[in-house]
Amino acid sequence: MQNLEFAVLDFIQNNMANDFWDFIMPKITALGNAGILWIILTLVFLISKKYRPVGLVMLIALIIDLILCNIILKPAVARIRPYDINTAFKLLIPAQPDYSFPSGHSAASFAAVTAMYLTGCRFWKPAAVIAFAIAFSRLYLYVHFPTDVIAGILLGILSGIAGYKIYKKYSDSNSRKTV
Repeated sequence: MQNLEFAVLDFIQNNMANDFWDFIMPKITALGNAGILWIILTLVFLISKKYRPVGLVMLIALIIDLILCNIILKPAVARIRPYDINTAFKLLIPAQPDYSFPSGHSAASFAAVTAMYLTGCRFWKPAAVIAFAIAFSRLYLYVHFPTDVIAGILLGILSGIAGYKIYKKYSDSNSRKTV
């Protein structure tokens, strides 16, 4: 399996890498560092009365994702990163301080996008484009295997769904109490 994953990473490098993408991809990936873009967007939504439900679902989803991805799965699986195996690859960003599986950038991105989608937020489509770009940047930059990114996307989607269900359960039970 690992040979197939390196084949995908090497295909990206051999067919897409150039000075333009080498400049752009570190900036795209930085949007996902520590989930910063999604945290800022969550805070903006929480401030707005109109978008507060979206922000609450995003907040719950991102917390679930953080616990599952960074606190439980990464240390439990302890998968080393592609550049630690293929040491000939020259990184365009600093070496990452944690393990490879699953991709936290991908997970946080898709947790936020799923939360936006499920709450009917009209900004989910441009957010999805950014989420896919962030996920792909992790492959381009050789810091994740394809299965890390796929698992991160799936974990993010599940976190978004869980966040939505928790919010709905809480908001539905509160609305029944006030009626």
